[in-house]
Amino acid sequence: MLTASDLFEFSESLPFASTFKPELKPWKWIPLIKEALAGLDSGEFQAPAEVPPGCSVLGKVYLHPSVKLPAFCSITGPAYIAVGCEIRPGAFIRGNVIAGKHCVLGNSCEFKNCLLLDGVQVPHFSYVGDSVLGNNAHLGAGVICSNLRLDQADVPVQLPDGSRVSSGLRKLGALVGDQAEIGCNSVLNPGSIIGKRSVVMPNTSFRETLKANTIAYTKSPIQTLPRTD
Repeated sequence: MLTASDLFEFSESLPFASTFKPELKPWKWIPLIKEALAGLDSGEFQAPAEVPPGCSVLGKVYLHPSVKLPAFCSITGPAYIAVGCEIRPGAFIRGNVIAGKHCVLGNSCEFKNCLLLDGVQVPHFSYVGDSVLGNNAHLGAGVICSNLRLDQADVPVQLPDGSRVSSGLRKLGALVGDQAEIGCNSVLNPGSIIGKRSVVMPNTSFRETLKANTIAYTKSPIQTLPRTD
C-alpha cells in the first residue's frame, strides 16, 4: 500500500497538518487542497500593503510579507503563499494553491489546485495542475504536469507492486516526492508518481510510478543527414 508518507514529509511551516494526513493515499491529498484553504479564517488571508501595479491579486489570498512579488503576475485565490517564497514575472496562480516556505513560482508558470511543500522550485515555463510537489522537488524548464486524460476518464494510478487502481479523480497530475528532480521539457502524464530523490531525465514522457532513488530516461539515436544546399 502506498501512503503519502512514502513520498512526502509534511511541512511544519504550513497550518494544514490536520488535513494532509500521512497515512492517506497520496492522491487523496488533491481534493483536500481546496478543503484546507476553505478552513482558514478570513482574517488569515492578507495581501502585502504594496502590490506592484502589474500584479493582480484577487480573492482570498495569503501572502507572507516576505514574499517577493514581480512587476507583473496574476494571483487568484484561494491561495496561501508562505514565508520566503519568490513569485516571478508572468506567474499565473489560479486558485486552490498552497506553497510552503522558500518556494519559487516561476516565470510564465501556471499553478492550479496544487500543493507545493517547502523549497519547491518551478522556475520557468511549467504547468502544475492537480499535483503535489514534495519538499525541495525541482522542475526543469518547460516541465508539464498533465492532469487530464484524452478520454477524460478517471485517472488510474500504478502501485509499487505494479497493480493499477482508479484514483477516483477525473483530474490528477503528478505526485512528485521529496527531493525529486524532473528534467527540462519532460511531461509527467496524468497520475504519474515519482518517488523520493528520483530523477526523470530531460525530454522524457513519463507515466505510472518511479520508485525512490531511481532514474528514468529514454535514449534514442540522433539521425543526421548532410546538408546539400
